[in-house]
Amino acid sequence: MSDEPLITEDDEPTVLEVRIEAAGGRLDKTLADALPELSRARLQALIAAGAVSRDGAPLSAGSAKAAPGLYAVVLPPVMPADPRPEAIPLDVLFEDDDLIVVDKPAGMAAHPGPGCETGTLVNALLHHCGDSLSGIGGVARPGIVHRLDKDTSGVMVAAKSDRAHTGLSALFAAHDIERTYVALTRGAPSPARGRIETLIGRSSSDRKKMAVLRSGGRNAITDYVVEAVYGAPSKPGNAPMAARVACTLHTGRTHQIRVHLASKGAPILGDPVYGSGSPAAPVRAAIAAAGLQRQALHATVLGFVHPVTGEALRFQTAPPADMRALDETLSDL
Repeated sequence: MSDEPLITEDDEPTVLEVRIEAAGGRLDKTLADALPELSRARLQALIAAGAVSRDGAPLSAGSAKAAPGLYAVVLPPVMPADPRPEAIPLDVLFEDDDLIVVDKPAGMAAHPGPGCETGTLVNALLHHCGDSLSGIGGVARPGIVHRLDKDTSGVMVAAKSDRAHTGLSALFAAHDIERTYVALTRGAPSPARGRIETLIGRSSSDRKKMAVLRSGGRNAITDYVVEAVYGAPSKPGNAPMAARVACTLHTGRTHQIRVHLASKGAPILGDPVYGSGSPAAPVRAAIAAAGLQRQALHATVLGFVHPVTGEALRFQTAPPADMRALDETLSDL
């Protein structure tokens, strides 16, 4: 779920300070009560990003108990974005007065950000939907209630009305959404079916990356099933060269599937951030032949109850051409 940005006119970060005298409640809720201009979801994201400190010490877990002290919340400057409508074709799967469901292509960011001010889903939606797009998400990302990474393809829903935005946000917050992804991985997670449940938060060595943490962070749950394996292992007990893995999300942490599969020793092929180590030569050749230039991850299923009509909706799309080509080539190994 995306959190609404706090729009300021300054180019410098804004620092909000508040002193908490009583202890015991959850940190995110305590701060949300003390700073009503920030939503709890926004504060959770800021805490995960290391932007909240107590008496100068950074905090990382919104679920931790709040201790007495002086808290500082650093709000990064929001670019003075006023996204313009752009006539970008959209693959629309469903649309009514309240919401729109699209199959987002790889390479399209969900909303404008530094270095990516145009060509986003928001720009396309503003052209397609006009004034009907919900503004609750803020100036920079109207209608957006959840995100896919720029180079992850697949099904996304956006809100066209404020009532839909509120209802969808509640569904995502409660994890009452069916979300299944398909990934092509180096090697394969073992066992062939399982649940990965960890804490995920910012890496202490690289703040631009997420990582599995022993403490702090936020609970993250992914169920996975290995649907196919490619390339026989060279020795009994070794992993195959590659695999196709279906992942079902029960939480929605940043880069969750990418981090979880990498933690199982089966990073997603083409992942520039979490794909440490080189695939076998035949897999590298297959990637080149398929023209894959991004992580091989596709959001294939999105199911939810329409927040206004109550209708049960479920959408499923096949991976795009680059992943299909890679899958086919790998099956010949």
